[in-house]
Amino acid sequence: MESENNIQILNDEIKKLCKERDAVILAHYYVNNEVQDIADYIGDSFYLAKVAKSCPNKTIVFCGVTFMGESACILNPCKTVLLPASDAVCPMALMVNPEDIKAMREKYKDLAVVCYINSMADIKALSDVCVTSSNAVEIVKKLPNKNIFFIPDGNLGRYVAEQVPEKNIILNNGFCHVHTNITARDIEKCFHEHKNAKIIAHPECKKEVCDLADYLGSTKELIEYVKNAPDEEFIVCTEMGVLHEMQKVAPDKKYYFVGANKICPNMKKISLEKIRDCLLYNSPISRVSENLRLKASRPLDRMLEMAR
Repeated sequence: MESENNIQILNDEIKKLCKERDAVILAHYYVNNEVQDIADYIGDSFYLAKVAKSCPNKTIVFCGVTFMGESACILNPCKTVLLPASDAVCPMALMVNPEDIKAMREKYKDLAVVCYINSMADIKALSDVCVTSSNAVEIVKKLPNKNIFFIPDGNLGRYVAEQVPEKNIILNNGFCHVHTNITARDIEKCFHEHKNAKIIAHPECKKEVCDLADYLGSTKELIEYVKNAPDEEFIVCTEMGVLHEMQKVAPDKKYYFVGANKICPNMKKISLEKIRDCLLYNSPISRVSENLRLKASRPLDRMLEMAR
C-alpha cells in the first residue's frame, strides 16, 4: 500500500501527464482503491465499453484486464489505448477456443454464439453478439435464434438459461475463479453470524450460491442495490474491489465478503506507478490488427445497439 504522500505525488504526476496527452483514465471496480480514486470513470465492463466509445479524448488509459483494453481498441481505432499492466490477463477469457465454436456451428444450424465481453478479440470475432452480466438476459431474449452457445462463462450462461427457458442454451465450461470459489457453506457460515444480512451475489457464482441470494446482479447493480436497500448489512458474493465504491455510496452499512479467494490478482496488478509510466512512455499499447478489429467490432457494436 502506498503512503499518502507518495500517492499524492503520483496523482499529481498522472494528472499532469493526462492533460499533456489528452488522456482519460477508465477503471474497473476490481482494481486497487487508489487506482479507482484517480480514474475519470469507474464502472463495470458494459459501462466502460460505452464510455470508451463516447469519450472524446485521444488517449484511453484502461485500468483493467487485457480483454477490456482490446475492447476499447476495437471500438476506437483512431485512439491510443494504454494498458498499465499488459500481463493482467483474465483466465476466464482464455477458457474457450475457436474449435469449440466451429463444432457448435456445425452441430446447430440455427445457432447464435453469444460471447460474454470477458473474452479475447479472436473469440469475439467468431461470435454473433457480445454481452455483459448486466445485459445478457435482455439480449438473449431479443435474439431470433432458438439455439444459443454461451461463452466463455458457464455460470453466467446457466443463469441466463434459467431466465430465458424458451431458448436452448448450450454452456461452455469456463468460469471466474473468484466467483466459483464462493460456496453455499461460506454463505451459511457467515449468515449464522449475521442473521440480519441480505445475501447479494454476482451471476458468475455457482448455482448453489445464486439460489441462496436475496439479490443477483452485475457489479454495478450490486452497488446500486446496497445504496438503495433499506437493509444495513450485506453478505457480498463477488470480488472485494467493489467494497471501495460500496463504502462511498453507503458508508454506514456493513459488508461481509465470503469465499476462499476474494481477490482477482490480475486486476490488482495495476498501480499508480504503472499508470504514470504508461503515460510517460506511451507503452504498453493495446493493439488489434485491422482485419481482426473489423470482425470483432461487429458483435460489440451489436451489443451496444441491442442494449441501448
